[in-house]
Amino acid sequence: MYKDLEKFKVSGSFTFTVEDSLEQVCNAPEGSAGIFVVYAVEGNEKELIMVGSTGTVQNDGTLKTKNGGLYDKIVNGHQFAKTGRKYSWPAQMKLEGIASLEVFWYETFNTDVKAIPTAVEGQVLQNFLDNSEKLPKWNVAF
Repeated sequence: MYKDLEKFKVSGSFTFTVEDSLEQVCNAPEGSAGIFVVYAVEGNEKELIMVGSTGTVQNDGTLKTKNGGLYDKIVNGHQFAKTGRKYSWPAQMKLEGIASLEVFWYETFNTDVKAIPTAVEGQVLQNFLDNSEKLPKWNVAF
């Protein structure tokens, strides 16, 4: 886990398998802003395969979020076939033979902390790039 993310006190995680409903297992808060990191889990091995974020900081310092916040971005955000993750993740997991995903989420912008979600996402991706010379395989670009 990335040490930089430990400073975000409002956080959580959940595990997702192809048999699960992403809408039911996702415990990220609605109306919140932050990032999520996704690991493919195989036995004791974890591979970081994706980093995402939601929430935009306006020039007056306020936050603009879509109605569903982190929850909606994880569950309904488009990925792969331009369809919601609740559909595309299980299909992609079957294609790649991934048994389960572990998803960690962090609220990066709230009353206690003011970290721009895309900046935190960028830093996590930069650290991964520095170590791996590529982006996580489910991140198409940044």
